[in-house]
Amino acid sequence: MERLKSWEGLLLALLLATIAFNAWQSPVYLSAQNFVNLFQLSIEKIIVALVMTFIIINGEIDLSVASMMGLSACVLAWLFKQGQPIHIAILVALLVGLLGGAFNGFWIARAGLPSLAVTLSTLIMFRGLARVLLEDKSIGEFPQWFDDLGQQALLGPLTFSILIFIVGLIFAIVVLQYSGFGRYVFVIGNSKDVARYSGVQVQRVKMVLFMASGFVAALAGILLAARLGAVRGSTAEGFELDIITMVLLGGVSIFGGVGSLWGVLLSILLILNLRNGMGLLNISGNAQTGVIGALLILSVLVPNIAARVQEEFRRRRVSSTPNATGSQVAATE
Repeated sequence: MERLKSWEGLLLALLLATIAFNAWQSPVYLSAQNFVNLFQLSIEKIIVALVMTFIIINGEIDLSVASMMGLSACVLAWLFKQGQPIHIAILVALLVGLLGGAFNGFWIARAGLPSLAVTLSTLIMFRGLARVLLEDKSIGEFPQWFDDLGQQALLGPLTFSILIFIVGLIFAIVVLQYSGFGRYVFVIGNSKDVARYSGVQVQRVKMVLFMASGFVAALAGILLAARLGAVRGSTAEGFELDIITMVLLGGVSIFGGVGSLWGVLLSILLILNLRNGMGLLNISGNAQTGVIGALLILSVLVPNIAARVQEEFRRRRVSSTPNATGSQVAATE
């Protein structure tokens, strides 16, 4: 826990430094509209990052979330093009997300397959289905009220998507940090065998998590369609990189059992401000993706190096203590 707190302190320092640098570089950075844009352009990713935090703390990973975002958006657009009411299309798209999450959960929780292999396969499968539905077409012209969900401010400068994130963040913090289910997530992430011996329904918890992941990804895909106003088979492609980076950079261990949504929130703010600052400096999108990729490597590498260094210091202290005790005993004899 001390390691986690120190990591969060480092993230806070980096965030403040990034904000100060961005404010120095661009006069428009501190404007209210820029801060709204900062969240709005990545809001769907940070919504999914909340549920990804649960998945990774549980010792698993879901690489298929971005493909599910694209698939749900494509299902909605395809049904709307076929003449279905938009609210029916939304419900079906959410159901697709739930079923896709259950499909992942079955193979991981019930069949015992590695989540990395399963979700890498469904990443390809979901994206393939999305492309089959729309081929190379772009479908838009949704009802105005639907577009407003992702584009129009509802409460002050806040859009519906940002409000969804705020509510989701509060709910996620309560569940993960202060509920019995949250404790099960941590226990399973530390050791599935210990959790089973303690009476925890490991399979049930994992099924719930992956179904929630699919549902939230589908919701994010719908919100993305509303914000963009049009959908293609490539919608949300590559988003999983940013999402996973946000979680791991927040101090969540890739091996499970360690993490905090407070750290993830700081990580989200740091990445959003980095992207925003690079955008204001006219740095290309490819270069921004390279920076995020480097952060992903560092978010895994640095905590592990720090943990090994701490373990080495601990071993040295332990090994030196018996020697000192033995010397004292020998001297007494």
